[in-house]
Amino acid sequence: MRLKALILATTACALIGGTAVAKDMTIVSWGGAYSASQNNAYHKPYMAANPDINIINDESSNEAVAKLRAMNEAGNITWDLVDVVAADAIRLCDEGLAMEINHDEALAPAPDGTPASEDFGPMIVSDCYIPQIVYSTTFGYRTDVAEWNGKEPQDICAVFDLENFPGKRSLEKRPINNVEWALLCDGVPKDEIYDVLATDEGVDRALAKLDTIKDQVIWWSAGAETPQLLADKEVVIGSTYNGRLFSLIEEQDQPVKMLWDAQVFDLDGWIVPAGLPEDRLAMVMDYLKFATDTQRLADQAKYISYGPARQSSAPLVGKHAELGIDMAPHMPTDPANAQNTFLYNYEWWADHRDDLDAKFQAWLTR
Repeated sequence: MRLKALILATTACALIGGTAVAKDMTIVSWGGAYSASQNNAYHKPYMAANPDINIINDESSNEAVAKLRAMNEAGNITWDLVDVVAADAIRLCDEGLAMEINHDEALAPAPDGTPASEDFGPMIVSDCYIPQIVYSTTFGYRTDVAEWNGKEPQDICAVFDLENFPGKRSLEKRPINNVEWALLCDGVPKDEIYDVLATDEGVDRALAKLDTIKDQVIWWSAGAETPQLLADKEVVIGSTYNGRLFSLIEEQDQPVKMLWDAQVFDLDGWIVPAGLPEDRLAMVMDYLKFATDTQRLADQAKYISYGPARQSSAPLVGKHAELGIDMAPHMPTDPANAQNTFLYNYEWWADHRDDLDAKFQAWLTR
């Protein structure tokens, strides 16, 4: 009788006016086209299959580390699932703010039975991380610059070549990627970049190279800025996320091309905040198993030109949901685009970011 009464009471609490009250799940991401792609590929299908779940989108991923630290300090974790870049996942895992995951137990295998850990492979850069997409920071350039006399940039060092490719550039207002590109174009071999950057002399060398174009740079903080600057002809070449440039080129039909050379690969994916109550954790893990399976990761590529992190998803990448164009050639991981890539060192930046950020910001004010 007590069990029956409890079930009836629980059912009554879940009903208001005869309608079941959905359980909220707060998922944190980056906003814009990226969150829209997640909504279309993951959130909507999951809610359709689970009408008792209501997903709330929070666009605070750029503040994820600081906010999770504050929530943990206050003992009040209000987020259920958080989308972060790989370096932030490593930091959050090291600080005990993200939960360790057994990928093979928690996530679906590939369609052929390959365990999730093998299907994601080296994309799993932390025990707390569930990779989702591979994106790159790369350059777009206008194809109608009269001063270039018909020439087009062929490699990354065109960014530093003001003689052959004059005009304003746009670069992100932080050291990440900029210092790597600067050292590459100052003659440092790719496999020695982070050893050089680990020294004060190496940092000075990178900043000295950036000094050669500093007065021609417009600095950006949001990924949407470079596409707008290119569209408005305020810059002739600029860095941003490859998905933003895809939108500019294919959706807005601007006279812009991609410069894939030395594109910097990075990962985006999920962490589960440590300390979630059991009921919320069960809900999150059920969502994660759904949203990270082979088909779902391939589906996201219908909406944005980011490569799925599972090996088994790549063959399933099809056409853009609205434009009808094949998406595979627009992925940073496509063999034609990945002939010369730069692999971002997540652990190095997790260890050195605070120090190099301070040096870079001081250099900007000089």
